[in-house]
Amino acid sequence: QVQLLESGGGSVQAGGSLRLTCAASGNTGTGYCAGWFRQVPGKEREKIADISKDGTTTYADSVKGRFTISRDSAKNTLYLQMNALKPEDTAMYYCAATGFSSCRYAPWPSDFAHWGQGTQVTVSS
Repeated sequence: QVQLLESGGGSVQAGGSLRLTCAASGNTGTGYCAGWFRQVPGKEREKIADISKDGTTTYADSVKGRFTISRDSAKNTLYLQMNALKPEDTAMYYCAATGFSSCRYAPWPSDFAHWGQGTQVTVSS
C-alpha cells in the first residue's frame, strides 16, 4: 500500500509562485508513474502533469511553460513548482501514483490507484 501526503498549498496573488510537495510512504517500489491533478467544484478532475519512472514528463497545455513536475526518488517525494500563477489555477490539487512505469499507460484519473488528500491553491487577481 502506498500513502501520499500533499503540502504546500495556500493563497497567492496572480503572478506568484508556489511549490507543492507530495511525500510517499509505504510500498513505493522502485519507481512508477506519478502525477499532479487538480479539480474545481462542478468540474472533472484533470491531470496537469505527470512523470514516468524514466523521468519523462508531460504537461497539460494550460500549465505548460509555467509548472514543473519533478521527483526525488531517494526521498520518495514528488514536487510541482508552479510559477506565473493565474486566478484560473485556483483548485484543489492532488498527487497520485500508479503501478505503471510509464505514464503513457495512465492517461486518466481512473488509472491511478493511490491518491493524496489534496491541498488547496487559491490565486487572487
